[in-house]
This record gives sequence, C-alpha cells and structure tokens, in this order.
Amino acid sequence: MKNWEANVRRVTPYTPGEQPNQPDMIKLNTNENPYPPAPGVAKVLKEMDTDAMRLYPDPTAGELVSAIAENYGLEKDQVFVGVGSDDVLAMSFLTFFNSDRPILFPDITYSFYDVWADLFRIPYERPALDEDFHIRKEDYFRENGGIVFPNPNAPTGVELPLADVEEIVSRNRDVVVIVDEAYVDFGAQSALPLLKKYDNLLVVQTFSKSRSMAGMRIGFACGSPELIRYLNDAKYSFNSYTMDRTALAAGAAAVKDREYFEDTCNKIIETREWTKRELKALGFSFEDSKANFIFATHETCPAAELFGALREKHIYVRYFPGGRTDNFLRITIGTREEMKKFVMFLKEYLKR
Repeated sequence: MKNWEANVRRVTPYTPGEQPNQPDMIKLNTNENPYPPAPGVAKVLKEMDTDAMRLYPDPTAGELVSAIAENYGLEKDQVFVGVGSDDVLAMSFLTFFNSDRPILFPDITYSFYDVWADLFRIPYERPALDEDFHIRKEDYFRENGGIVFPNPNAPTGVELPLADVEEIVSRNRDVVVIVDEAYVDFGAQSALPLLKKYDNLLVVQTFSKSRSMAGMRIGFACGSPELIRYLNDAKYSFNSYTMDRTALAAGAAAVKDREYFEDTCNKIIETREWTKRELKALGFSFEDSKANFIFATHETCPAAELFGALREKHIYVRYFPGGRTDNFLRITIGTREEMKKFVMFLKEYLKR
C-alpha cells in the first residue's frame, strides 16, 4: 500500500440500476416514469434565457421552494431542496445523525442508506422486515441515534400505515426520524400532515418518479423550521449553489401543474393494478405495492432465469441476488402498452 492510501476514506459505493440504450427496449428496471414531464417544463426550457447562465443561480432556490411550499400548504421555511432526493438524504444524514448511538433502518430497503452511513462514519443497525417484507414498528421503539425508512419501502413497495409511522415518530422525540417518500404519490398516505405535531420529523420526496424528472435531479425535504435551518447551515457550509437555474425553473413549472401530475399518477396506478391481476394469473406472488413497481416472485420459475430471459429480449427489470430477495424481481410500471408486451412475453415463456 502506498503511504497516502492509508488516509483514503474507503467505502463500498451504491450500485445504480443499469441504464441500457437499446432502440427496441422496454425499460422497467429503474422506477422511472414512462410519461414526459408536465407541458410547462418544456415551455420553460424552450424559453430559457441562455445569457442568464453566466450568472449564479439563486442560492436560496426561492422560486422552487415557494412553489413546493404553496403546493403542500407549508411555509417557505419548512422546505429544503437539493440535487435529487439522494442529495437531500445525504445532507440529512450528515446534519442529523451525529450520535454515538446507531441509526436504524430496515434490512431490506433503499441500499444507499448503509453507503451514506459508512461514508459519514455513522453507526447503524438494520432491523429485519417480517416474513412478508413488512416493517415492524416495534423494532424502532428502542434507543437509537436516528431513524430513516422509505414509505412505501423499496424494493418491496409495501406501505407502512400512517398510524404506525406516527407511533415511530412519537416514540423517538429525542432523535430525527426521516420518512423517505420517493414513491408516496402512487397511492400511499404521506406523513406530511404529521409535521404540524412533530418537530423531529423530516419528510423527503423527489421529482424523479411521480413528476417524470429523474434526469433533472430535484429533491426536497419538508420539516420544522428548525430542521430546515440546520439543513441549510450544512448546505451553505458545503456548496451554496446546489441547484442550477434550469432545474429551479423547470421544477417550479412541474409543481404548478397539479392536473397533469394527478393524471399521470393515476395512469400509472391503473396500469399497476392491471399488471398485478395479470401477474397473479401467471403464478406470481407479491405484497400489495403502493409504489410504481411490483416486487414479485414466481411459484416455479427462478428469478435469475426469468431475469436473463427478459434481458435477452431487451426487457429490463431489476434483480437483487442474494439473501431474501434472491428469488424476486422488481418490475417498474411502464405504459399500458409496455406492460402488455411484458405480460405477453411472460405468458409465452412460462408455458414452454
């Protein structure tokens, strides 16, 4: 080992979903939205003043923060924005999880949590989901340095009832509880109403899924003014200009088009429910997903085999080999036409 390597911070990085580029592919592996962003986004981009790019963006992200706050009935000092929810979550780990006690998050969940914990040298424990992939609220009623979990969970799609979320928050008033709601807009119940009662709750959402803007990288957190102030202190100590002018303007336009947002979410929900019925008829089983994906296993066909067969036909889903997820596939919900083609392939393959 070279002498300087002794001082390197070593971590095992997060592995993002594959980004294939096939003209005939059906891409159901990274939970992207199959529909374009709101029409106002295209209008903003078309009319963007490129001369303004020579100037720094607003470090407070005022336009976007105001749009989010108005949309959710919050004050501006209750909203924090960042470069995707990953940026917001990482900043939240850095800001709030500084105890000697371990933070808690599920053993099967978003696999970036342990990466951030390792990166920032945060001790952690991972309470196991039950046999049906459900979070057991009682596992979070113990001493800890903070709590984070997605709701609905990923990659399972299982929703924790809001009453259980509240009980976890109320029993942990001395630490910050982060509820990661990346998929909440596809039929789950948000914890945002709880902000009126709990100053230790931080709710994180993203524009990548329900607002069709994964390529723009916009995320936000909502919480008490105290939590948001601490987040901004950390942000301004790290990078004052985290959001660029394009993202700020496009994000505000997306938030303001409520009708389009609800329409696309409803189309995805309807297609998800149709896909559930089709998969059950083909011998798949899964918990009731409230996300824009289904985490499914087949009664006779191994997930690894099916993953490979789908891939050969340029149909991409996500496979998490090893442990309890080894025989499951996470299937993103695409357009109805894409899902019909996906189901048609399964019917032909499974009857052979």
